[in-house]
Order: sequence, then C-alpha cells, then structure tokens
Amino acid sequence: MYSFAAKETITTKKDNMEIVAIERKTFEELVAKFDRFVRRMDAICHRHGEKKMSEWMDNQDVCRMLNISPRTLQTLRDNGTLAYSQINHKTYYRSEDVKRIVSIVEDRRKEARFKGRTI
Repeated sequence: MYSFAAKETITTKKDNMEIVAIERKTFEELVAKFDRFVRRMDAICHRHGEKKMSEWMDNQDVCRMLNISPRTLQTLRDNGTLAYSQINHKTYYRSEDVKRIVSIVEDRRKEARFKGRTI
C-alpha cells in the first residue's frame, strides 16, 4: 500500500462533486507510482500471454461445439473433466480445453448409445 504525505489537502463539495486539491509533488508521486504499476501489469500480461476474449468460449458455445446439454456441461465441470473460469457469474472455457475433451465426450456418447441412453 502506498501513502502520500500532503502538507495541505483542500476538499470542497460543489454540485455533488468532491474536489480534492493536493500539492504538485504529491500528485507527481502518485502518477509515478501509477505508471510503475501499469508497467508491472504490462510485464505480467506479456509474460503470461494476453488472454483475448476470442480465445474463450461461453456455455452456449461449448454446448453447441460438443452437442451436449447444459446439464451435461455442468457435470463435466463438477467432475473436473473440463476446466473453467467464472467472471461475474458467467462461465468461460478455454477453447484448447474444450478441444481436449471432444474425444472423451464422444466416448461417453458411444457408451451411452450402447446402453440405450443419450447424453
């Protein structure tokens, strides 16, 4: 956590907007620390490869690709067959993870057909 020492902070309210005045030196320190933070985040993203939303699939995409029901998809998540990430109550899957389990789903479909069921 960063803290900045300000000799004088002036706070005023005008039209439901709070205006805070700080010394130039304090502002420049804040901007410099923010710039360092941005550089670090850029380095982390570069190191781990930027994730673009086009590389991710949602529930509907996966169900369509695998020709399975949402409940079967839930089972694949629950039993750890398919990795996923959740952001704001929405579930996403990496396309390479989905492609990896295509053969697993096909094997289960064949097995179910043999037993007279469907998945």
